[in-house]
Amino acid sequence: MADTNARLKERLGRITFRAWRRGFREADLVLGPFAEQVGPTLETAELDALEAMMEAEDRDLYGWITGTEPVPTEHDGPVMAKLQTFMRDHVAAVVAEGAG
Repeated sequence: MADTNARLKERLGRITFRAWRRGFREADLVLGPFAEQVGPTLETAELDALEAMMEAEDRDLYGWITGTEPVPTEHDGPVMAKLQTFMRDHVAAVVAEGAG
């Protein structure tokens, strides 16, 4: 069990690092906090889906999250729905604090 927890923690660390360093700041500001706050609650299959999405081009992924571009079938699932909800909630919270 400890080995499994250590591997999961390491995997989440890699995902979070990558989420914060996409090279497209707008995507970083959604994916980084999402990975930190929601990542630990995701099931293994959801982490797989998140990693697969993160293979996409930054602008495409950001467009899917914001709803300005249609989500491809292979990425249109529970993790994308969580990302889109997080985006709406996260942006609303930041704007309410006076940023933006």
